[in-house]
Amino acid sequence: MLTQTRVNSLAYGIVGSIISVHKELGPGLLESIYEDALSYELRNEGFKVEQQKEVPVIYKGVKMRRSLRCDLLVEDQIILEIKSVATMNPVFKAQIMSYMRLCKKPKGLLVNFYVSNMTREGIDHFVNEYFAALPE
Repeated sequence: MLTQTRVNSLAYGIVGSIISVHKELGPGLLESIYEDALSYELRNEGFKVEQQKEVPVIYKGVKMRRSLRCDLLVEDQIILEIKSVATMNPVFKAQIMSYMRLCKKPKGLLVNFYVSNMTREGIDHFVNEYFAALPE
């Protein structure tokens, strides 16, 4: 049974993998490199990972011809959006929240690998109404 505690526990494990990738590669590489390395690390840790997961866009009940792609979907519950930027733009928060809503997923992690200390500056956690609806 999926619970808030289970989702947060998954996120905790994911954060460990993010930190591991950051320690190994450091800041300043392309987002695609971090995405591949993190996908590898998560799979190595036993997580189910979907990379560049298609996110259909439904408008007024109609599936649009074009879709979006989220960087990583872990354990079919947590969306990871990978960035490697000097300045985080507010649109990145809107982006991950939209992905979470469109995919009906309870949690998202916005990860910026362009930081010196991943633990303090590089990871933002987001939850939504799907998370709130889960039992504790």
